[in-house]
Amino acid sequence: MKKYPAIISFAGFLAAGAVCGGLFAQSAPRPAKDSGALMPAMQAELERARTSLAKSDPAPYFISYEVYDQRNLVVTGTYGTIVNSNASTQRWADVTMRVGTPAMDNTHEENRASGMSSGPLPLSDNRDAIARTLWELTNREYRRASPAFAKVMTNTAVQAAAEDKSPDFSKEAPQTEIDAPETPVAFHQKEWEDKIRKYSGAFRKYPDIYTSSVTLQIEQTTSYFVSSEGSKVETPGLMARLVVEANTRADDGMDLVRVETFESTKPEGLPSEQEVATKEEKMAADLMALRQAPLAEPFDGPALLSGRAAAVFFHEVLGHRLEGHRQRGDTEGQTFTKKVNQPVLPNFLSVYDDPTLGRMNGIPLSGSYSHDDEGVPAQRVPLIQDGILKNFLMSRMPITNFGQSNGHGRHQAGFMPTGRQGNLIVQSTNTAKDSEMRGKLIEEIKKAGKPYGLYFEDVQGGFTLTTRELPQAFQVLPVIVWRIYADGRPDQLVRGVDIVGTPLASLNRIVLTGDTTQVFNGICGAESGSVPVSASAPAMLFSEMEVQKRSAARERPPILPPPGFEDFQRNAAPASTNGGAR
Repeated sequence: MKKYPAIISFAGFLAAGAVCGGLFAQSAPRPAKDSGALMPAMQAELERARTSLAKSDPAPYFISYEVYDQRNLVVTGTYGTIVNSNASTQRWADVTMRVGTPAMDNTHEENRASGMSSGPLPLSDNRDAIARTLWELTNREYRRASPAFAKVMTNTAVQAAAEDKSPDFSKEAPQTEIDAPETPVAFHQKEWEDKIRKYSGAFRKYPDIYTSSVTLQIEQTTSYFVSSEGSKVETPGLMARLVVEANTRADDGMDLVRVETFESTKPEGLPSEQEVATKEEKMAADLMALRQAPLAEPFDGPALLSGRAAAVFFHEVLGHRLEGHRQRGDTEGQTFTKKVNQPVLPNFLSVYDDPTLGRMNGIPLSGSYSHDDEGVPAQRVPLIQDGILKNFLMSRMPITNFGQSNGHGRHQAGFMPTGRQGNLIVQSTNTAKDSEMRGKLIEEIKKAGKPYGLYFEDVQGGFTLTTRELPQAFQVLPVIVWRIYADGRPDQLVRGVDIVGTPLASLNRIVLTGDTTQVFNGICGAESGSVPVSASAPAMLFSEMEVQKRSAARERPPILPPPGFEDFQRNAAPASTNGGAR
């Protein structure tokens, strides 16, 4: 496998524009749906390319075209003003080509990137212009794939055999799925600008909030996929996201951030003005309390994670290590590769990934889709059953004993697909009422002989390392952390702490879970780019968890007070509006 940075982020505060940011040309939005010229043009040019290139040496055995037809509205405001408001239309084409045979082709090991060439596509439904652009991309891709295959053959002749001798590509049944097209959504740009002004203006009354922003993104996309195997898939989608961010800085220089993300499958599903205002007040109270909170110290002892925090924990610590492509290649750590049908979690925990699930407890799930980015239908995949590892998240890259895709080949436009998480869901049969979890934490604290344990109320993301060159470690980034004392002292908010550890040890220190599943939606970045994901889990009690101090700058807060607050004197912060473990 190619050597990648090996840092995988999961951050709910990333704007959806990160998914395909910078890839698309800007223009005015089209007022109507595609006229029907795009898919026929793709199919005709694909067949022409397949027939013509079949005479080449080496000849491709697989070609696919995937086109993203997208309308966007992005509005960003700060301090009651609009700093960006842009409606745009974009089209992007990915041409995938595999030269050689499924057993070994140009994408083998470190040559994986040679399998795709990408570029913008004409916005008009002019079949000749579309065909001409696809022709150019196809020629460009063949010129990449052919020498890459020659390199693969040379390397195979002189290098030792790989441990996993699985083929480079799986055989899958061709799919034909044309979902009903959606009516173009009305953006109501001016109305949203008025709302964003109001939302962002709420932070002007807080002199200790140094930067803040509110961003709306509405994204309506239709994905078109055709392949030389005969697949024809057309999938519409609609997403609306509102991201509220506010930052401050403690006197010792530590930057502090609170982010809230709201998601819906339609713009009208976003929260009401009152809901946003309430959340902004909570964010401001949290930041003021964090400014005054003491720094946390390194700690190893009992801990309780909220459902949101546990969801991110499982996404980072477990989910990435169950992605299929991480089970092959000389650079991957392969933490769970040889543990199929062996216990990897406590026997009361089960984990599955289900992109076909649209909602959890009424909350839309970001990682939902009907077909993956290789044209394979999405599937519910039981990964761990009663603590026993059963499966991996598979794209069309086979691994030993797992030769087929299970609909998890995902990517950002311009990147080769790999096995990725969609909607990761953790279930438990050893539960207590959420209202009892605090008492259970205190019991664990006393059992461990510790003065306190930690309650992680909220997190902002995390990352994990999966390659052999680096420690098989993870880091989860909390934002609201409480010390819970066993002797009855009041809970104490602390700051500047990260959850750290290694997966095999950490995952088996879970002793109990709550009885309510919570959802964390976000954007995850890895080798195949940034994709929307979700993770769902109940609150979790750990007998032992390690935390370390977070790195921090030493830049002091602003010397000058903000305009309009020349006489401002900093007072003691109010308590956070949601203190301690519940």
